[in-house]
Amino acid sequence: MVERATAAGVLVRGYVSCVLGCPYEGEVAPEKVAEVAGELAAMGCYEISLGDTIGVGTPRKAVAMVEAVARKVPVDRLAAHFHDTYGQALANLLAVMGAGISVVDSAVGGLGGCPYAKGATGNVATEDVVYMLNGLGVDSGVDLGRLVEATQFICGVLGRPPASRVARTMMAHQAAAA
Repeated sequence: MVERATAAGVLVRGYVSCVLGCPYEGEVAPEKVAEVAGELAAMGCYEISLGDTIGVGTPRKAVAMVEAVARKVPVDRLAAHFHDTYGQALANLLAVMGAGISVVDSAVGGLGGCPYAKGATGNVATEDVVYMLNGLGVDSGVDLGRLVEATQFICGVLGRPPASRVARTMMAHQAAAA
């Protein structure tokens, strides 16, 4: 499929899930993640997203994994995808940014999740990532206020509160000002 897509001029992004832990096998060796990522790159994937799908990673393990993968795939072709099950998503993200990652997968309101892992939460919240980037002086090009409006809308439609701390705080400030 990848060969056919790339031959047709379609860019294909590869995904490696459970890069820091698996609900069935436990801890995952960075070398195994590197092996799979290398195979995806060899198939023609222009970018490979490395997903801590069940959210068990810590900054040290995340950096070790990225360093192992970067020996097979250039870091500028890698993306980070962290779930926030143990509250480590932003810390992991900041750590792998220090290792050269500049592409991030996130979800408005921290939506998402992993149906195979008991207690797993959603993806790192886009609002929390943008707030962190703003604090680092990194211009993401995203208007945080408008993003929180979108979060409020979609979470309202879904009938659930946002997992994003930034969204919850900004929404509380808006309510208090009204």
